[in-house]
Amino acid sequence: MSPQLAGVLQLTALIAALALAYRPLGDHMAKVYSSEKNYTPEKWIYKVIGANPAAEMRWPAYLRGVLAFSAVSVLFLYLLQRIQGSLPGSLGFSSIDPDQAFNTAASFVANTNWQSYYGEQAMGHVVQTGGLAVQNFLSAAVGMAVAVALVRGFARSRTGELGNFWADLVRGTVRILLPISVIGALVLVACGAIQNFSGIHQVGQFMGGTLEWNGGAVASQEAIKELGTNGGGYFNANSAHPFENPNPFSNLFEIFLILLIPFALTRTFGRMVGSLRQGYAILGAMAVIWIGFTALMMWTEFAHRGPAFEIAGGAMEGKETRFGIAGSSIFAVATTLTSTGAVNSFHSSYTGFGGGITMLGMQLGEIAPGGVGSGLYGMLIMAVIAVFLAGLMVGRTPEYLGKKIGTRQIKLAACYILVTPALVLGFTAVAMALPTPGDSMTNSGAHGFSEILYAYTSGANNNGSAFAGLNADTQWFNTTIGIAMLLGRFLPMVFVLALAGSLAEQKPVPETAGTLRTDKPLYAGLLVGTILIITGLTYFPALALGPLAEGLAS
Repeated sequence: MSPQLAGVLQLTALIAALALAYRPLGDHMAKVYSSEKNYTPEKWIYKVIGANPAAEMRWPAYLRGVLAFSAVSVLFLYLLQRIQGSLPGSLGFSSIDPDQAFNTAASFVANTNWQSYYGEQAMGHVVQTGGLAVQNFLSAAVGMAVAVALVRGFARSRTGELGNFWADLVRGTVRILLPISVIGALVLVACGAIQNFSGIHQVGQFMGGTLEWNGGAVASQEAIKELGTNGGGYFNANSAHPFENPNPFSNLFEIFLILLIPFALTRTFGRMVGSLRQGYAILGAMAVIWIGFTALMMWTEFAHRGPAFEIAGGAMEGKETRFGIAGSSIFAVATTLTSTGAVNSFHSSYTGFGGGITMLGMQLGEIAPGGVGSGLYGMLIMAVIAVFLAGLMVGRTPEYLGKKIGTRQIKLAACYILVTPALVLGFTAVAMALPTPGDSMTNSGAHGFSEILYAYTSGANNNGSAFAGLNADTQWFNTTIGIAMLLGRFLPMVFVLALAGSLAEQKPVPETAGTLRTDKPLYAGLLVGTILIITGLTYFPALALGPLAEGLAS
């Protein structure tokens, strides 16, 4: 069997698995967020935090809940790292330096999981399981809660109430993320991923010295790392490490976990707004972009010419032989079109165009299908903009799901799409202009520029993957990328929740013969075109200086 055919079969199996899980999981999540029943463990949690799950919140109160909870999470995780040296189960590792502790705390709370450290050489069991793994659940649940609040904004009328943040947070964690993660961890253990609290032990000799390794609760963290589109690996090699990702089946299963909730949320959206066809339209736009990017990546990596590449079956530098070109390409696209950031290969070693595809996937806003929650609300923001553009073309007041898209709504949507590019391009320009940040680049020229552009693209878009050629463990990068991650996560949420509140206050607009049908393939095509054009106009100059220049020169 040729590697190309194997890749097609893997992609086909992945699509089939996602299709089988789409309906039951999407319907289950709609029931979770629409239910008025509280399970006993949830009632205990509400008593501990002093929350009333039945109390409805307007968007400012919902936002305060999101920001307050996230601020406490950052502080807790920061302090946990700073006192690691005094904790049991630290494996002898010292406390984390202030700048790196801030970067890591901001990273995991923002669902970015950017890591400027070697996990197996810096973090003990307590920080890994009690800090990082916990935030893998909670940051994902926060994103899902914000997405559901926006969906309620479309579904409700004549009220500014968007639900209860604490109820959405707890239910998303207890009823969705935890059960699936338990099953996922069992599958990964069966595949060969490790799950223990072993200390550091010698595993052999290497170049005259001893080779040591430590164990950990890897399978359980790996499951929520992928399911919650987090991406932070237990080991520095991330999902290229055999303890995290042992074989081709576990590789495909991890990709399945990455895409599972973001795609299924489109059915949840359709259920909650009362029109499954609307959910299918959003799903169609996501699927077209994802499949298109995957096909383009596989073609780019397989087609790269030259004797060495032909002997290796493609551009194999930086890729695991366990997964090959196809498994690496599918993983790379899945992880950068979502906010996951996990890697099973080094993106810096991809062809010039291949590296550009991973970068462009993040610059689209990670909405195809995007992160858990963030992908859906990002796509719905683009849907609002697409409706607005369609209204301009035909001379009608734009409407979406029975809600008028007026001045306030389009201003909020515009602010949303401007935040991330401003962070990415602004920080990249400053880093390139200053003398010190450039010393962290392993390469010069177009590839070196791509390293820095990729780092800030990954941070501000809450992705977390790295180009693997940049030494980011410096005070400059730890601080600036940490700021980019926090602003890139929470500023857009402000605009999303404000938009949700303004939509929920409206009365429904009756559908007429001139209403744009947003549940048709024509609108899905318009949505895809809007996404690609806006991203292209925003990032093309920067991409031209980096991956495009490198690709054309090779």
